[in-house]
Amino acid sequence: MKIKSIYLFTLPALLVMLIFYLYPIALSFKMSFTDFTGVGIANDVGWKNYDRIFSRQRYLDAIQITFTFSFIVVIIQNLIGLFFAALLFKMPTIRNFCRAALFTPSMMSFVIVGYVWQFIYSPYNGGLNSLLGSIGLESLQHTWLGDPSTALFAITATHIWMFVGYSCAIFLAGFANIPADIQEAGRLDGASAWQRFRYLELPLLAPSITINIVLSTIGTLKTFELPFIMTGGGPVGSTRTLSLEIMQNLFGQYKFGFAGALSIVMLIVIIFIVFFLNRFLKNKEDNL
Repeated sequence: MKIKSIYLFTLPALLVMLIFYLYPIALSFKMSFTDFTGVGIANDVGWKNYDRIFSRQRYLDAIQITFTFSFIVVIIQNLIGLFFAALLFKMPTIRNFCRAALFTPSMMSFVIVGYVWQFIYSPYNGGLNSLLGSIGLESLQHTWLGDPSTALFAITATHIWMFVGYSCAIFLAGFANIPADIQEAGRLDGASAWQRFRYLELPLLAPSITINIVLSTIGTLKTFELPFIMTGGGPVGSTRTLSLEIMQNLFGQYKFGFAGALSIVMLIVIIFIVFFLNRFLKNKEDNL
């Protein structure tokens, strides 16, 4: 009876997942083998859409840009989040205020954040160039979003600023779960603050590290909003991510079949990377 009740309560969630997640994925997979344009008849083209993805440099570049963006954001965002969490954990009087301040950007709209940072990066009296000029570093002033060599890094900096508080909050929760007697034992044994962090706190933060890395990896591999708002994929395609390619093919050129193939490729890439990343990190947790 208890088992039947469990299935009964999970049935609504399963139905929602089936209707709004699994069915669209199956439909996209079926559509990826056609030349469907949104209207008319969908003709079967076999593996033509997938062959196009892996034979044209444009789409290979989009995959590489997505990987580069994800790698930079995941590493730097989590390192900064861990730094702030370790710092705030030692400062209980201002911890809650600072945590809320850091977390606030992640609750803001991508549109607002994108346009604000677009203004900050503006070469015409933008905040960043104005700051560099005011402190005598005019030589460092740059067209940040207009240069293919810096546009992607400018967007990654914006993404990190937006979500570093999210990572910090998860790390702070991990610090809160560390038993106080373990930290006290480290102090009594004469361990320095760095030694306690490296050999006591960091291993116990392994679950928080796993959660942060997995969540940030998923979020960055499917990133779309900031590149779309801040650069539209330019200049010269230097910020054109895989998600942006999907949206441009879907709503810009009405290539529903090809966009479906791109979506399936992105889904497989995310599942593959997250599965092995999660497995690797879980094994690390077990070996600590």
